[in-house]
Parts: sequence; C-alpha cells; structure tokens
Amino acid sequence: MLKTPPKKKHWSWRSQAFRGLIYQIIALLVISAAVWFLAHNTLVNMRVRGIQSGFDFLLQTAGFDIGESLYPFDSGEPYWRAFLIGLTNTLRVAVLGIILTTLIGALVGIGRFSRNALVRGLCMAYVEFFRNVPILLQLLMWYLLFTELLPAAAEAWTLGPLFLSKGGLNFPIPIWATGQLWSAIGLLAGAALAWLYLQWARRQFEATGQVRSRFWVPVVIVILGSLLGWLLGGAPTALNYPVKGEFSIENGGALTPEFLAVLLGLTFYTAAFVAEVVRAGIQSVEQGQGEAAAALGLNRGQEMRLVMLPQALRVIIPPLTNQYLNLTKNSSLAVAIGYPDVVSIANTAINQTGRAVECISLVMLVYLTTSLATSLLMNWYNSRAAIKER
Repeated sequence: MLKTPPKKKHWSWRSQAFRGLIYQIIALLVISAAVWFLAHNTLVNMRVRGIQSGFDFLLQTAGFDIGESLYPFDSGEPYWRAFLIGLTNTLRVAVLGIILTTLIGALVGIGRFSRNALVRGLCMAYVEFFRNVPILLQLLMWYLLFTELLPAAAEAWTLGPLFLSKGGLNFPIPIWATGQLWSAIGLLAGAALAWLYLQWARRQFEATGQVRSRFWVPVVIVILGSLLGWLLGGAPTALNYPVKGEFSIENGGALTPEFLAVLLGLTFYTAAFVAEVVRAGIQSVEQGQGEAAAALGLNRGQEMRLVMLPQALRVIIPPLTNQYLNLTKNSSLAVAIGYPDVVSIANTAINQTGRAVECISLVMLVYLTTSLATSLLMNWYNSRAAIKER
C-alpha cells in the first residue's frame, strides 16, 4: 500500500497560516518601532535639556544611610547596594505578608461556615471592616498606633524577654555559632523527609483509602530534623538579649514600627479579600459532598479538610494568586510611612542623581520580576491541584 506523501505548505495569501504569520510579524515590527521611538525621543529630549542618563550612577557612592536593613550599610557604599537593601526589605514584607495573609484569610474564610453565630459574625465583621477601608489609611493607622500610643523606650512594655515601645518590638536572638548552621541543615533535611512522607501518605491513601496525618507528622519531622542538627552542632544556647536603655532598647533583634505597620496593614487588608476567596471556593462545592462526608462519619473538621477544601482549591487558587500579587505591589505604599523599601530608595536616588528614568525602570523591573515569579509558582501549584481528566 502506497503511503500518501505529506502535503507541502503553500506560502500563499490564501493560506490562513501564512496570513497569521504575516500579521504577527507586522505586529512585532510595529511594537518594536513604537518602543524604539519612545526610547529615542526620551534620550534626545534628555540630552537637549542637559539631563544625564545611564546606569553608571549605580557604582557611585550613595551618600545616605538606611535606617533598616538585614545587613550593614553605610553612606560610603554604592547605590547598587542601597537598591539591594531596598529589594530585600520589599521581599521581606512580601514573603511574610503572603504567609500570614494565607493563614488568617483561610481561618476567617472557613470561620464564615461555623455553626457558632458569634464566630460567623466576628469573621463577617472582620471582612467588611478591613476590606472597605483604603489600604493607605490602614497603614497610617498602624503607624500612628506604634508611634503615638505605645510608651517610650524607657517605659517599654515587657513580656518576658520581649520589649514593645515606640521603637518597635525587641526580642532576643541567638549568638551565631556552628550549632545554628547545623540546625539549618537539619531543618532542610527534615523538610525533604517531610516531603517524602507526604508523597508516601498520598500513595497509601490512593491504594488503601487509609488517611494519614498530612500536617502534624510533617511538622514533627521538620522540628526533629532541626533539633537533631542543633544537638550535633553542640546545642548552643547563648542568646543576645535586649536591654532597656535610657533612650532606646539596646542589643538583641528588633522590628521597627515602620516594618510592623507595613506588615500588619498589608496582612489584615489582603486577608479580608483572601477570606472571601476561600468562602466562595467552599461554596462552589456541591452541598451533597458535605452530606456524603457526614454520612461516612467524618466530623466537621475532617469534612472541611478532607472533602470540601481539596475540591475548592481549583476555584480558590487563581483569584488567590491575584491577591498575592496585589499584596506585593501594595507594599510600594510603604514609602508613605518611611519604610525603606525599593521605592523609598529609588526616590532618594532620584533626588540625589536626577536619574528618574533609570530609577523608575529598576523599580518596575523589581515588581515585574517578583510578580512573574509569584505567578509562575502559583500556576505550577494550580496545575498540581487541578482535577486530572482520564
């Protein structure tokens, strides 16, 4: 039997594929020309007005101090290190905010289905209050709370080794030793073992229908791994405790009022939206699923954890991703209360160097990169949680 030779593609205007290719090429050329025109026109106008351009200023001395950073910085260091500190400050707020927002939003969203009328009412009041007050006002509210209502450092509120005052929250931190490194290694090893356990528990459930602990056992594995590493490293217990001084709290670690205000403001605001996302996702699951779970003898917590939430995830994850992106982008409002994020550093650099286009481009690149990374991670998780068709 003779095989039919493959048809050759005819590159004629009558071919829909050929026309589509030509249209795409034309669109790319138009977009490229528009970008080139805008960039060329901007550079020409800057040159006419005597405005310097270029990113060479990043190697120049910054000449200003940064009030809060995870690593030392002084005014004699270059601008690129200042932008790096702004980036780490932004990521610190974004990552911690996403974690706390997820926990609070999930609890409040599930609480909307509680059989206790008081719990339902409190959850609804939380959502309606924080969702309908602008985020900038909430940031200012938290900042004024920390800087006006709290006592001075000399009269700081004390809870064990913790100090809370106008200067922020001070707490003891470990004195770095080999044991901390071994503890971190043990933490990573415990996380890897916990992941392997979760995979095994999932296979066991699919094979036998027996439900294994998917929360407490992994948590215990991670804690034991970190504890074992700490013991192998010599079990160091030395801590650097904060000490109440005449004008400030000295030693130990500290969370500044600006950081606390930004973190709490973004967390409570975004968690109200996440709670509604969780509520809508749970409501999208058919009521018969809950009735079937009750008929099998599952209690209310098992019904929510094993039946309702897994099915609701495919509805929850896409809008949840939007809320994570909003939290990260809303962190740019931290400049209003003096938190040194990447926007604040860029504003200072613009005032000193006049490189407005370059500094704004760096800020845009930071938020574009973080948003794309968040979307990529959540899309991967969404594909894992989606129902697989046979």
